[in-house]
This record gives sequence, structure tokens and C-alpha cells, in this order.
Amino acid sequence: MEASPWKRFFDHWPADLARRGILVTAFGEQILFDNFQVTDGLLLVWRKMPDTVGARQVILSYDQINALKIVDVVKAQAYEAMGFEPVKKK
Repeated sequence: MEASPWKRFFDHWPADLARRGILVTAFGEQILFDNFQVTDGLLLVWRKMPDTVGARQVILSYDQINALKIVDVVKAQAYEAMGFEPVKKK
């Protein structure tokens, strides 16, 4: 079975890039996080502030992630470390 693209993405997060961002989930929630940890099937994210019901951590499966918003200025080389490639000019 092929690993989730999100699993690969979080596994290759560059050390010099702050471990924060905003996850957009399949159930429509946007989760602002400032740290994370990974397992083979789950992502654990920490929030600075609790959500409306008091939760500070969220554990979700990679297939529940629809998008990741990056909140910091990031150079292209950081994305290349995560597996992105520039489009070759023809």
C-alpha cells in the first residue's frame, strides 16, 4: 500500500521551517497548529489556544486532510525538500 501524500509531506518537513500552519479537514474545520507529530496512519497537531470545546490537541488520519495552509514565508528550497519539483521550462 502506498503511503499517503500527506504522510510523506509531514515526514519530510524541513528542520528550518517552523512546524506550524493551518490544516483544512475533510469535515470543513480549519485547525491552526504550532507543532505536530506523526505515526504511520495519524497526525497529531497542537494548538496554542483551545478550540470552542477546550481541545488543545487534534489527532486525525491523513485521509481527512484536504489542504495545508503555510503561515510563514518559505523559500522554494524548503518545498523541494518535501518533494516538490520546479516545472521544467520547455
